[in-house]
Amino acid sequence: MHSAKRKAIYFINKHMKTFKKYFELPTSPDQIYLALTNPITIQLWSGAEAQMSTEVGSEFSLFDGDICGKNLEFEENKKIVQHWYFEGEPEESIVTFKLHPGKRPDSTSIELSQTNIPDEAFEDMIDGWNDIYFASLEEFFEEEEYKSNNCEKSSRKFK
Repeated sequence: MHSAKRKAIYFINKHMKTFKKYFELPTSPDQIYLALTNPITIQLWSGAEAQMSTEVGSEFSLFDGDICGKNLEFEENKKIVQHWYFEGEPEESIVTFKLHPGKRPDSTSIELSQTNIPDEAFEDMIDGWNDIYFASLEEFFEEEEYKSNNCEKSSRKFK
């Protein structure tokens, strides 16, 4: 089992914090981009209802509405920028995903950054990123990698 890279940087504001972390997943940047922007694929890896569009200015909803926001920027297979809503907070929480080729062959390094996280939500956000969001993505792509490797082996037997 591959494990996501565990490097995190924390920046602290007076009442808001920024979280930055790098994750490495066993698939290509185009597959990661699809998994983060296609509502059907999001539902497959998250197991929850999702509404998503790659139209700038469109609103999105993930995890049955637990995460909502607005899409601000897309650079296909390279970058996604979103405004995540925190009820009652005047400052925008901006989430940025930057996709780069990973250190291992056929992998992607994902640079995640989230700004203006309210102090009271910070630990829950970190746990959510690590234990739910990226753990689910990692499991999804490891299953896909397993399936594709077994399909290749099976097809060799019948040639």
